[in-house]
Amino acid sequence: MLKVAGAVVLSLLLQTSNAETLIVEYLKANVVPGRAVVVSDLYNNVFKTPEERRVLDRLYSTFFKIPMFIVQYNTATKNIPTLRELSEQFNFTVPGEADVILRIMEADPRVPKFIERNPKTGEITRVDIDAVKASPQFGRVLERTIAGWPGKEAPVFSLTGYDGKPITSAQFSGQPHLMYFWFTNCPPCVKSSPILTELYNKYAKQGFKIVGANADKVLELPYDDKARADYAKKYGFTFTLAHLNGETQQAYGGVSVFPTMFFVDKTGTIVRHFVNFQEKPVLEAAIQQTLGK
Repeated sequence: MLKVAGAVVLSLLLQTSNAETLIVEYLKANVVPGRAVVVSDLYNNVFKTPEERRVLDRLYSTFFKIPMFIVQYNTATKNIPTLRELSEQFNFTVPGEADVILRIMEADPRVPKFIERNPKTGEITRVDIDAVKASPQFGRVLERTIAGWPGKEAPVFSLTGYDGKPITSAQFSGQPHLMYFWFTNCPPCVKSSPILTELYNKYAKQGFKIVGANADKVLELPYDDKARADYAKKYGFTFTLAHLNGETQQAYGGVSVFPTMFFVDKTGTIVRHFVNFQEKPVLEAAIQQTLGK
């Protein structure tokens, strides 16, 4: 079990009311290289309130998603995500949170040693994708995550719309469309939103559709229906909006970078696949290709 180290952490345990800040500061002081963090020990001996345990559950879930995110991001963009981008993707709100989660990951023997970091800044400087591929735990999932999608048949999906009605792939059969995976206030999604609205308004009359699969719930983000409705109104979304579920997320390769976009033509074939923000000319060209132009 991790033991409290120092008066600063003890003071935080006594004074702070923010569960996530409390947990992150505790971990900063107690993560030891080469020693895995045992979540059950934290549950049983340190963090016992329902709020604290909800935060622990979310961080534990995130811990296993980060390797997939880093590799998928690197594969798709040829770049390495920054700590800021990790924080944006996983809703890390406490200063230094992304760094301490990476420290936990590096200390855990179950995670392959696939990244190198700058010892001063903590930024990732190198990603070894082959090391993840060779991992019994992550390799199989990774193959699906970074699969070459263009030319493949789009997976079927079944979602629940914002209005509570079912949204299924069958409803879009024979219709060129974009499967858009995003979450509320994700910075690259915010940049994408006005572009998508403009392009949808331009091409909807030609039969182009968008299914906006919002990942707030599967990512356990603190947004309610009103926040999602306000966001849609702010950016003028009039296309189909639905709640992403785990089944559809996995069907599309375990989407872990947001936004992710799959452009599907009228035959049900994926013609373009993008990860992260894309400029308007790139998206417009993809729409035209999807429409067969």
